[in-house]
Amino acid sequence: MVQAKSERRGLGRGLSALMSDVDAAPASTPATTPRKAEALVDIALITANPDQPRRTFTEDALKELTDSIRKKGIIQPLILRRNPRDPNGYEIVAGERRWRAAQRAQLHQIPAIVRELDDTEVLEIAIIENIQRADLNAVEEAAGYKQLMDRFGHTQEKLSEALGKSRSHIANLMRLLNLPEPVLEMVRSGDLSAGHARALITATDPIGLARDVVKHGLSVRQVEKLAKSGNVKKAPSNDNATPAKDADTRALEKDLAAALGMRLSIDHTPGKESGKLTVNYRSLEELDELCRRLSVTSGAGKV
Repeated sequence: MVQAKSERRGLGRGLSALMSDVDAAPASTPATTPRKAEALVDIALITANPDQPRRTFTEDALKELTDSIRKKGIIQPLILRRNPRDPNGYEIVAGERRWRAAQRAQLHQIPAIVRELDDTEVLEIAIIENIQRADLNAVEEAAGYKQLMDRFGHTQEKLSEALGKSRSHIANLMRLLNLPEPVLEMVRSGDLSAGHARALITATDPIGLARDVVKHGLSVRQVEKLAKSGNVKKAPSNDNATPAKDADTRALEKDLAAALGMRLSIDHTPGKESGKLTVNYRSLEELDELCRRLSVTSGAGKV
């Protein structure tokens, strides 16, 4: 049953406004009386909201939710409205992930609360719900803010006040939308963090640098330096890092360490015949033992 629409709900009220009955229950109504707003709706009559800001649904999360629904059903009802493109159908306002999982669980009907909402309210609620639940990745969140501003005239100041987000947070996220689509896709998939993406905004080749980030596991600070220098192809050097040792050197280290009973390191200079052998002793007794062994081998004419 469609509930009569009351006054325009303000931005930022989110699901708390929707989950409450528009008309308050009479004082004489027992607290245990079930709410009548909830109904079972045929799943075949429900369609997704085309303006849903959330575009990424991970397979693992969907599978986990599907298993839960098979065992316990849908605990929290979906929020629906009448489909403006199909008077006999419904459109999801909140709960698309539950709807997808219910389809996988082969449910025929799902619990829902139907409200009469306009396009502005639907988009606002969808964005607010996901942001409050931290369900959006950085690109989806930024796209949601952009939709609210472009389509409905909301300002960054209004969004900041209503959503409890700082204006700089909103502005910085929206700047991500200036990045090329391949980079945005890396953020959506989780290969790049929002911090890495922000550092790529000023890069001359953000796609190439983004691939370097994924390949070399670069930190945000390293990406910031590369973006400023314009160096994309070369990973930043670490002065404290030592060159990777080949398998033969590591095997020789292991054999010598086992023979001496001490920790040691072989550092061979790349491209040269020279290098350094470092032996670590833990006590003067170990040092004496090492000297004794070297003296014995030297006296025997061995190197």
